[in-house]
Amino acid sequence: MRAPDLTGFAVHVHRIRVEPDGDGAVGVLRARGELDAFAVPDLEGAFAEVVVFDRVIVDLAAVSFLDSTALGTLVHQVRRVQALDGAAVRVVLPEGTGRRIFEITTLDRVLPVAATTAEAVAELQ
Repeated sequence: MRAPDLTGFAVHVHRIRVEPDGDGAVGVLRARGELDAFAVPDLEGAFAEVVVFDRVIVDLAAVSFLDSTALGTLVHQVRRVQALDGAAVRVVLPEGTGRRIFEITTLDRVLPVAATTAEAVAELQ
């Protein structure tokens, strides 16, 4: 039996990691690629890691797509980190089509947003 031809099928690729910024004072959760329901466990795991920081940046600049499940998880986790852990948080929104879901839902006006990672770091100093 031959393997099926998957040419033209989308592949769900995402990467989420947590790292300290240059001086280690700010935790940066960086995501890239498509964030959908398949990415939610990784997103939740990354937020569980970032809670050790008093200041947190959620960098979505390299995200190309978010579905409603990932968006709901993101909003819930940002609010949880702010409320329960008392952290100061900034969200760097994606550019292009990835940004559209934030504009449609007006979350770009509700979440604590920064234009760039450098701006977010400066705001959290």
